[in-house]
Amino acid sequence: MLQKTKRICKKGHHYLKGSDCPVCPICEEERKSEADIFAGLSAPARRAIQNNHISSLEELSKYSEKEIMKFHGIGKTSIPTLKKLLTDKGLSFSE
Repeated sequence: MLQKTKRICKKGHHYLKGSDCPVCPICEEERKSEADIFAGLSAPARRAIQNNHISSLEELSKYSEKEIMKFHGIGKTSIPTLKKLLTDKGLSFSE
């Protein structure tokens, strides 16, 4: 494990990080609260959804399962969670 180093993200948050991962933990927490609907997903999956500008289940339902699987950060374990979120709202992935 790398020694923890002090870093500052683009938003000006100060934090310590012990890995090469560039994600600011403070920004990640802010993202979680903004996208509570996707809170059950792993951090990489949430970022994948966010990086593709999906902020609602209605927007998610415009994509097919195959398209979502192509997003970097989405794995096979994310799909059942996304399907449940969609079906709970009467939605599904597009065909």
